Amino acid sequence: MKPIRDRFSGHSDLYKKYRPEYPEALYRAILEFCPGRQNSWDCATGNGQVARELARHFKRVYATDISPNQLKHAPFLDNVTYGVQRAESTSFDAHLFDLITVAQAIHWFDIPAFFEEVKRVSRPGGVLAAWGYGLVSLGPQIDPVIAHFYREIAGPYWDGERRIIDEQYRSIQFPLEAGIDLGAFSIERRFDLPGLHGYLSSWSSVQKYIGKHGANPVDELVSELKPLWPKDTMLRAVFPLFGRLGHIVQ
Repeated sequence: MKPIRDRFSGHSDLYKKYRPEYPEALYRAILEFCPGRQNSWDCATGNGQVARELARHFKRVYATDISPNQLKHAPFLDNVTYGVQRAESTSFDAHLFDLITVAQAIHWFDIPAFFEEVKRVSRPGGVLAAWGYGLVSLGPQIDPVIAHFYREIAGPYWDGERRIIDEQYRSIQFPLEAGIDLGAFSIERRFDLPGLHGYLSSWSSVQKYIGKHGANPVDELVSELKPLWPKDTMLRAVFPLFGRLGHIVQ
């Protein structure tokens, strides 16, 4: 099994503040596919963003992460149980879950071992939804600058698993019957320059850069973007979503 790599505990507060929220349309698509409403498992929940939404629809939500610091920032809800557990080996009973979700995290897992655990803890007919999001788009003037930063400045500091994100999970063989492609969805939010600075600083690659060099490379990037950014303006930011949704093959 792959060793645990926790890339977010050291900046969990930054992660919570600036990570984008997933669209209501995505949750609607998942819920329409999943008639059961008893138990759901949000794996690698981070700060509980997805668990919070699932709690509106399921009797009980179990939300796990390897980072206690991330879980400290998750919302307290009566029907959500948080726990520090590996994705690939949990203490859950067999055949427990109607729905299992993984948002922007499956690339960190030992994927074959995780899928075996998914099969073990899923009820017959249970559903898996796994999705991620790609590089933010802010318009034709801004995008080439951010793409260069992503590839050339932050690029050497990404873990190898980032390749799975860049491939939009196409290399993953999901154990699903007639899975649905989640690529029709996207995240939209608005950024001013300080907000973009905060978001980019939450990247694990940027945090590794800071750890090695003692300086944040986003500072220089924002200085480069300033002449291109309309003064005191919030720009529309779009993150492309991708992933799979379907019934789990037992």
